[in-house]
Amino acid sequence: MSDLLDSLPAQSDPNLLVGMETSDDAGVYRIAPDQALVFTVDFITPPVDEPYVFGQIAAANALSDVYAMGGKPMTCMNLVGFPSHELGMDVLKGIVAGAFSKIREAGAVLVGGHSTEDEEPKFGLSVTGTVHPDKIWRNSTARAGDRLILTKPIGSGVLFNANRKGWVSRADFDACLAWLIQLNKLAAETGAAYEPHACTDITGFGLAGHTYRMARSAGVTFRIELERVPVMAGALEMYRRGVTTGVNASNRELVTGHTRFETSLPAWHQEIVFDPQTSGPLLFCVAPERAAALLADLKAHGLSHAADIGEVLPYREACLIFA
Repeated sequence: MSDLLDSLPAQSDPNLLVGMETSDDAGVYRIAPDQALVFTVDFITPPVDEPYVFGQIAAANALSDVYAMGGKPMTCMNLVGFPSHELGMDVLKGIVAGAFSKIREAGAVLVGGHSTEDEEPKFGLSVTGTVHPDKIWRNSTARAGDRLILTKPIGSGVLFNANRKGWVSRADFDACLAWLIQLNKLAAETGAAYEPHACTDITGFGLAGHTYRMARSAGVTFRIELERVPVMAGALEMYRRGVTTGVNASNRELVTGHTRFETSLPAWHQEIVFDPQTSGPLLFCVAPERAAALLADLKAHGLSHAADIGEVLPYREACLIFA
């Protein structure tokens, strides 16, 4: 896809504030001196069998990209692929109801959507939000000296796969789902007061893939202390037992040649940085003098697993160092 986008003619509209150049979380277009629109779209296949929970996760996942830009979601449109000849309308109603609950929680409105017949259920949202043009969070503007603040734990990819094998406890899987249906709204609203230099949400490319993009775009090195990365209960045990996901290998390949592991942790533990997330956490790059206060504020607002996981350094021969 990157090669395809690179082949397109350059765009020169001065109101296009964030386009495709840095693979940011969303596009941003200025419509007034003090207002810009944030545009994103995302859809997923079902990670769970419960229609309502599927809708909640898919909606939280799509809304997250607006929060990652420092924006506020305003309108949403459903995107539906559905095998109506195999699954009843009650299933689709459950999916849409779950999504609608998250749209309302975000303070946004549902204005329509589009559906098509598909062999496998797919659901997501096209989301439009607003942001002040001077307050956009980008994934490409980290500064040497910044601290890296992760707002919730990772590990959902391996837990989904292990759950299909019946290896995950009900308690651990329920805890995983609770993280995934949690909007990044509170994290974004809390983070805004600390004026982060850069932000992204950790999704399908895993912690390594998304931080690599941030570091490469900013011309810096991210040094991440692997033992400080918050991990969902049971996820590391699944990697220790040999479970993985269908994209861990491609996520690792994405950063090969740009990453150093300086940790003595075993290889199975290192796999967590390649674990693909759905509705994952925000990652803030924040000035060091503000990091402790931001972390305390996130925890005070109930984001109990938020963590300072490392620092941004001047470039040191690799975009990522896992210590």
